[in-house]
Amino acid sequence: MSYKQKVAETLHAALEKLGAADFSREKVQDMLETPPNPQLGDIAFPCFQLAKVLRKAPPLIAGELAELVKSDYFAKVEAAGPYVNVFLNRHRVTAEVIETIARQGSSYGERNIGQGRHVPIDLSSPNIAKPFSMGHLRSTVIGNAIANILEKHGYRPVRINHLGDWGTQFGKLITAYKLWGDDERIKAEPIKELLSLYIRFHEEAEKDESLEEKGREWFKRLEDGDEEARRLWQWFRDESLKEFMKIYDLLGVTFDSTHGEAFYNDKMDRVVKLLEEKNLLVESEGALVVPLDEYDMPPCLIKKSDGATLYATRDLAAALYRYETYDFAMALYVVGNEQRLHFQQVFRVLEKMGCEWAREMYHIPFGMMLKDGKKMSTRKGKVVLLEEVLAQAIADVAKVIEEKNPTLKNKEEVARQVGVGAVIFHDLKNYRQNDINFSWEEMLTFEGETGPYVQYTHARACSLLRKGGYQEGPYEIVEGALDDPETWTVITLLAAFPEVIDRAREQFDPSQIGKYVVDLAQAFNKYYANVRILADDEQVKTARLHLVAAVVTVLREGLRLLGLAAPEEM
Repeated sequence: MSYKQKVAETLHAALEKLGAADFSREKVQDMLETPPNPQLGDIAFPCFQLAKVLRKAPPLIAGELAELVKSDYFAKVEAAGPYVNVFLNRHRVTAEVIETIARQGSSYGERNIGQGRHVPIDLSSPNIAKPFSMGHLRSTVIGNAIANILEKHGYRPVRINHLGDWGTQFGKLITAYKLWGDDERIKAEPIKELLSLYIRFHEEAEKDESLEEKGREWFKRLEDGDEEARRLWQWFRDESLKEFMKIYDLLGVTFDSTHGEAFYNDKMDRVVKLLEEKNLLVESEGALVVPLDEYDMPPCLIKKSDGATLYATRDLAAALYRYETYDFAMALYVVGNEQRLHFQQVFRVLEKMGCEWAREMYHIPFGMMLKDGKKMSTRKGKVVLLEEVLAQAIADVAKVIEEKNPTLKNKEEVARQVGVGAVIFHDLKNYRQNDINFSWEEMLTFEGETGPYVQYTHARACSLLRKGGYQEGPYEIVEGALDDPETWTVITLLAAFPEVIDRAREQFDPSQIGKYVVDLAQAFNKYYANVRILADDEQVKTARLHLVAAVVTVLREGLRLLGLAAPEEM
C-alpha cells in the first residue's frame, strides 16, 4: 500500500466518524493534492465537497478532521483554512519505499487487474511495398508501450500487425512492375525499388489516363485469383515483410500475428450475411449501408454499388475473428486521429449486431508525424524513412562514445540502444494525440528531456553502485543519511511510480511514464550534485547506495515499459 493510500484510508475512517461515509477511500484518494509549498505539508485534503454533506463551513470541517486523523505514519496533521495538511513521517516513508523496491525489484508497480485475459492490440500496420516511414513509427512504439503497460497489470497483450497487404494499389504496382520493373534491382533493394515504381506509376498516370484502368484490371485479376497476379503480390509481400522485420528487430518490437487485410478476404461474406439476417442493411444509391442516424453519424458503407467490400467490412470481420479467437477483455486499435469516425462507425455497427463485447473496443488515436509542418506523402515521395533515421541516430551516438568513452565495452550495442532509444523516446515523451514535427536536431539531441539523458542517468547510478561496492541486504538508516530535501524529492517520485503506471494504463498514454522518468532522472541528478553519496561513514554510504539502487530499478523498469534499453555503462 502506497503512502497516499494510507493517508486516504486514515482520512476515510475519520470521515466515517464525522458522518460522511459516502466518501469512499478511492474518492478520498482522488481528492488528495500536493501542496504548492512543502512547508504546508506533503499531502493536502480539501474539504469543499464535504460542506454540503456535513452542512458546515470547509474550514470548520478541516479543523474537526485534523483532530481525528491520527497515525504513526504521520509526523503531524494540521488544518489550514479549508485544507487538512498531512506531514508524513519521512524517516518511515523513506525506509518503506526503499525496502519495497528492493524486495519487489522489477515487479514494483505490478497489479493483476487483467487476470491473464487477452487484449488484442492493432499496431504498426504499414503498407506492403511501401517504405517504413517516420509516420509508421508512432503506431508501432505507442502500441508496443501500451502492450508493455497492460502486461505489467496482468493482461496478456496480443500484438497484431494488421498489414496493408490488399487494395487497388497492388494493381497499380503490378502494372508498374510489368512496364518498368527490374527483378535484380528489386531483389537488391526491394522497398526502395517498389516505392520508385509506385511513384513512377502516379507520375506517368497524370500524362496517360489509361494506366489507371490497367491498374484496376490487374487488381481485378488479383481478386479473382489469377496465378501471375497472386505470385507477384506474394513476392512483394514477402520481400516487404523481410525489410520491415529488420526495423522491428532494431526497435525491439515483436508481433503475435501478422494477419493483414488479405487474411480477411474470405471472412467478409459472413459479415454481410449476418447484417442481412439482422435486417441492418439498407440499399443506398446501389450500395449497401448500415444507417447510424441514432448516433448522429453518417451511414457505415458495407458494400459498394459494384459489389466491392470496404475497410469497414474488413474491420468488422477482423473484430469477430479476434473476439472468437481470443475472448478478449478489450481490443485496442492504435491508429491515427484521422480514422476516428471509421472506428466509431465499426464499433456502433457491432453493437447493433448484438455484440455486447464491442463496448470494450477502443480506438487509441494519435497525431501525425509532420515534416516542415505538412503531412508526409508516399505517393509524392515526400517521406522520411525510419531506417535512415535509426541508422543516423546510431551513428551519431557511436561518434559521441568514440570521443567521450573510447574504451567502453560493447560500443556497438550501446550505440544501438541509445540511438534507437533517442528516436523512440522523442515520440513517447509527447502526449500521443499531439502532432509531432520531424526534426533531425530535436530527434538526435542528447541533452534535456531525451531518452539518452535518462539512459545516461541510469548508467551513472549503476556506476555509483559499482564504485561503492553496493550489496543487497538489510541495512540501517542512521540519522543524517537520508534526511535532506533532495532525498525526499527522489523518495516521493519513487513512491509515485505505481500510480503513474495506473494513469498510463487508464488513459492509454505512455507519455505519463516518459515524463515521469525524466522527472526522476532530474531529481536524482540534483541529489547526486548536492549529496555526497559515497560518504566516509560506512552506514551513511550504505543507506545512500540503497536509495541509488531503488532509482536504478525504477528507471530501468520505466524505460523497459516504453520499449527502451537501460545500458549500465555509457
